[in-house]
This record gives sequence, C-alpha cells and structure tokens, in this order.
Amino acid sequence: MFSGVSAQSVDEIVNTYFENTGGYDSWGELKGIKMIAKVNQGGMEIPLEIVYLKDGRTYTKVTFQGQELKQGVFDGEIMWGTNFQTMKAEKSDTESTENMKLDANDFPSELFAYKSKGYTAELVGKESIDGADAFKIKLVKEAKKIDGKEVEDVTYYYFDAEAFVPLMQESEVKQGQAAGMIQQIKMSDYDEVNGYYFPFSMIQGMKGGQSQPLKIESIEVNPEVDDSEFTFPVE
Repeated sequence: MFSGVSAQSVDEIVNTYFENTGGYDSWGELKGIKMIAKVNQGGMEIPLEIVYLKDGRTYTKVTFQGQELKQGVFDGEIMWGTNFQTMKAEKSDTESTENMKLDANDFPSELFAYKSKGYTAELVGKESIDGADAFKIKLVKEAKKIDGKEVEDVTYYYFDAEAFVPLMQESEVKQGQAAGMIQQIKMSDYDEVNGYYFPFSMIQGMKGGQSQPLKIESIEVNPEVDDSEFTFPVE
C-alpha cells in the first residue's frame, strides 16, 4: 500500500491512525483529556494527574510525600510550576513561555491537521521497533528559541506498519545537561475510551540510557476542569 516515500503516503498513515482510533472528525471535536497515572522513579510509584485542553491550557499534578505539586502549568499566557526546593510556585522564563505558546495549538496531537499549522511531515523510511515493522515519519514544526538562538523543532514518529498507531517518538534534547541526547517515548497497550483509542503504557527516557515507565490508570475525555487549576497562585 505504501510503496512510495511521498507526502501522500504520510497523509495516508496519519489519517488512517486518526480514523482507526476514533475518527478524524471526532478527534477534531475533542475538547480535552484528563489522565490519572503513575510514574515509576527508582522503584517508587508517584501518582500523576495530567490535563490537556484544546485551548492550550495544561498542567501536571504530582502527589509526592503527601503533597500536591504542579509542573508544566500553562494558562494560555503564563507558564509556571512548583519549585521542589522552596515548595513555592515560580513562573517560567520568557523564552520557555514563548516556546510553550507555540505548542498551544497541538491538541489533540501535533500531527493532527499538521499542514494547517505550517508543519511539514516526511516519510523517511521503515524500521523495526521492538520487533515490529514501523514507518518512520519526520515532523518539522516552527523553530523555537533556546538560549536566544533559533533551533529546529523536529520529532520522529514510528507508526506500526499494521495497526497504524505510534509505537515510539524521538527528539533531540536541546538544552540542559542532556543536550544532544535523544529522548524516546514508547507507547503501547492501546485501549478504548469513549470511542477513542489511547496508549495506556509509556516508557520515557534517553536512548541507550535509563527510562521511566508511565502506567495510565484512567483517561477522561472532555473533562470539567476549574479555571483555578491553571492560575498562578498569589500569596
């Protein structure tokens, strides 16, 4: 079916994925997702609550030693999170916030209607991922700024050649101690929620290095989320 490496082939793969996992139009009508999960860090399971909304607002709530902390919170204008040392909310720097604003239109996926966002996608080949044949797609988004310099924003997606669902995504870390390393996210255990199919298991980590398993316990579509969950707290 996918004999040529062409834009049409990319669209067939991506569109088949959305059609098979809920229907393309239905994905476009989705308003938000709320996930209850646990991440395994060094043998310790840490509960998480992750919310993504269509308008770009998002947060991750971490329960650690009986306390609720928030990370990666974005209310549409302000990005903030809890400082683990001071246990106080801190706003992110301007550069990180502007980069987050660029990602605000990526719900429910950066691949959904990617052309209308000005992104490009290319089928670059076929590889084996944990024994499964997979189509490798290169997605290029608008450039971001890291330390004042524009850098490419590229993610590689690996789609199962039979089921047409993502098995893995890779991207290069652009800053911090891990700069230059390849970050991997593996997805599996797809299951149905209100007509949509989501991966319920993810493994996140650096290629060739340590990883953190993430087990999703439940997913709620179109959740009711209070606006205060995203608001930067004022002392």
